[in-house]
Parts: sequence; C-alpha cells; structure tokens
Amino acid sequence: MNGETTQVLLAVEAEAYVEALEQFGVKDVGSPSWARQHEHLEKLNMQAVISASAHEDEFVKEALITFEKIPVLIQDLLVTEVWKQRIFPELINSGFEPRTTFPLYMVLYHEATVINLLETVLFHRETCEAADDTILDLVDYCYRKLTHLVARMSSEDEDDEFEIGTPSVTSSTSATSMEELEKQGGSLDFDISIKAVTLIRYITDHLEGLPLSVMTRILNTHDVPNLLVQLVEMPPWLRRKNGKVYKYIDSKWVEVSHEDSFKLTKIEGQVWIALYHLLMGGDCQKKYDIDSYRKNTLLKLRSHLTEILLDQLPVLGEMQRYLEQLSMMEPPAPQKSFVLEQVPEIRDGILKQWEGKWKQLAKKQSKTHFNPSADAIRAQAQRWAETYNMDVLEGLLTDPPKCAGCGQPATKRCSRCHNEWYCRRECQVNQWKRHKPACDLLFNSLQKMEADVKAAS
Repeated sequence: MNGETTQVLLAVEAEAYVEALEQFGVKDVGSPSWARQHEHLEKLNMQAVISASAHEDEFVKEALITFEKIPVLIQDLLVTEVWKQRIFPELINSGFEPRTTFPLYMVLYHEATVINLLETVLFHRETCEAADDTILDLVDYCYRKLTHLVARMSSEDEDDEFEIGTPSVTSSTSATSMEELEKQGGSLDFDISIKAVTLIRYITDHLEGLPLSVMTRILNTHDVPNLLVQLVEMPPWLRRKNGKVYKYIDSKWVEVSHEDSFKLTKIEGQVWIALYHLLMGGDCQKKYDIDSYRKNTLLKLRSHLTEILLDQLPVLGEMQRYLEQLSMMEPPAPQKSFVLEQVPEIRDGILKQWEGKWKQLAKKQSKTHFNPSADAIRAQAQRWAETYNMDVLEGLLTDPPKCAGCGQPATKRCSRCHNEWYCRRECQVNQWKRHKPACDLLFNSLQKMEADVKAAS
C-alpha cells in the first residue's frame, strides 16, 4: 500500500453508479440486471469504506444524498430480506440443485453488502434525514434483526454456527450444495444482525432530526431499550469454550485473553451508546412509558456498570445515577395521549403483492435466474473476479497484516487459503496445527466453487 490510499472508483464513476441505481422487486432478484447492480453496489460499498477509513472526501455518501438513493437502498434491503425468508426456503424444499450456487450465494451476500454500505453512510446526520419516511422501515428491519440475536441466544443450538477465526463454511461431503449454501446463509445472517445494532445506534444519534414516529416506534412500539438490555445480559458476540473466551470482532470469532475480555469491542460500545441516547435523551425520557416490567428490566443494567466499563465510557456515569434514582421511584401512570403514528409500508407492500405466490415465483426463478448457461457462468465468474479483487480488498485494511504466530508485521500469506499471514516460515510451521481446520474449510470451498464453474462449462 506504501502509504497511498487504494481507490476502487473515481468520484465520477461513483456518481454514475449511484444515479443509475433502481428499485427491483422480488421477481427481479437474481436477474442479469439485478446482478449488475449488485456488482456496482459492492464497488460503492468498498469505496465508501475506504473513504471513511482514510477520512477523505466521502463522495459515495454525497452522491447517495444528492440523487436521493438512500430510500432505494433501504427498499433493496427489505426486498432481499423477503426473498431470503420466502423464496430461498422454497428453493431448498423443492430439491433444486443448480449447476452452480454462485448466483444464489450472491443474493444471500447482497443483504450484507447493502447493510454494510448503509452502516458506513448513516453515521452522518444528513444521510439519516435523507432516508425520509423509509427510516421507519429501516427501524422495523433492525428490530427484527435484534430480535433474531436475542432468540439465537435463547436457543439450545446457539453454538451451531460458532467457528473460531473465519466464519463457518461446511466441508461435509454428505451435504448437498444447497445445504452448504443454507449454512453459509446462517453465518451471514448473524453478521448482518450484528451490523443492525450499529444502525440502531446511528439512528438514536440523530433522533431529533427524524420524524417523531421514529422515536415512538423505537421506544414504545418495539421497546428497543428492552431488547438492548437483553443483549447486554446475554451478549451473542461473546462465547466461552473449553476454558477460553472468544469475541466476535471484525466479522470473525477471535480468542481474547481474560484481561482483554473486559475491553469494549466496537459492537459492545454501540449497544451502550444506543442505550444512553434512549434513556438519557430529554425527549426520549418524556416519550418512554416506563411501567413496572420496564423498570425492572432497565435496573438489570446496574450490575454491568462496573468501574472498568465506566473508565472506558465515562458518559455512562450519568446513566448509572439515573438508574439509581429510578430504583427508588414508582413508575409514573401511563400517559393517555392520542398519537397519530406513521407506519412503515415497504415490507407489507411486498408481502401483500406476492401473498400465496411464493412457490410459483421460486419455481420460475429456478428456471430463469438461478440456472444460467455455461457461458453466462463464465462471464459472471470473470465479473466477480474483477469486483472482488484481492488487492483492492487488502486496501481496505487500515493496518498492515499481522503475523498469526507472533503478531509482527507480515509479508507472507498461506498459499492454500490466502487468508492467514506470517512473517517467516517458522511461525507458519508452528501455527499449522491450529490453522489447518480453517484452512481446509476455505480451501475446499474455493475448490468447490471452481468445480461448479468447470462442470457448467
């Protein structure tokens, strides 16, 4: 990188991509025009991350605001969510086995691309305000993802997708390609839900500039503070296994020392900041109806407000004092004020349009969008290689790669999976026993991907 910032798109290219963004319906998901827009969004996402990380001109964000495309991104996010919930299960249950799972994986990954782009640009107040009424749909989307995280921690099989290091990719020879894809989709869903926590935090940052219905929906319709308390109580991004502690950092599980386990990760900080805004904001305190149940739930936070946490987020001292006062107060009588509330419309409109027609739509898409010809697969593979260029992806790193063995700056990379770095041969040999399981999974996945393309040829 040599101190220079990697650039995926020029400003004029980004503006052209953004201006051309269009709304697609569920029936269009996976079509050639949809796939081209996905590739454009992936490049826009990478450039937005690069610009934000380097504190440079965020021209992708500016273009999205100028051309009023934030609502288009939110609509795209919801269409993909509905497709994954209604169409993808029909494809699996029907026994569909395509020549290659590339196009289907692209749809599953699309939701992660769009939410990552939104996560990058919604940090800014003007971007949240540019969402207009669709911000309500985004709030509901984030609520569903937070609920998914809470439910995941309550289930007995919560560790099924827990893999150290790289997110899980099954290598079972007995599993069909669709079953493998379903498992990969589960890993993506967890990462997407984690990003939804950050979106909620950004929305709470800018509540005063958003429609009043947003605050009402977050506080009383969905009781997001209650959900956040449950995430503090049972953090899905923390795991203990065989006497070791792991945290979900930068989209992968990382082992942390006992001492480092008390350090706030980015996602933990987002939860506490969102809670601070929702409990300490003047308007929020007036709007949030605290009954006995909500009071008892909020008071659970007191045991987590330790000196170690307050040293890292001193602003939480104010919330600690508020909770002490709340513990000595009786909940006020519920307010009986009449509120005319806006409701989100995008997802409900999608569901009503295709109510009872999911099987027919899945059957049609399996024949058109998800069983392309060999020539189409080769062309798509080439476009993907250009879109997900390894040199460009490495340019997203703010720090040089570190050796997996000793932590020193590294220049050599595992020749099989290209995912782990080393500074010298000795470190690679010493780490091989630990690295081999993840390396095999990644290598087998890449081999399967290449075999899909060759078989289709």
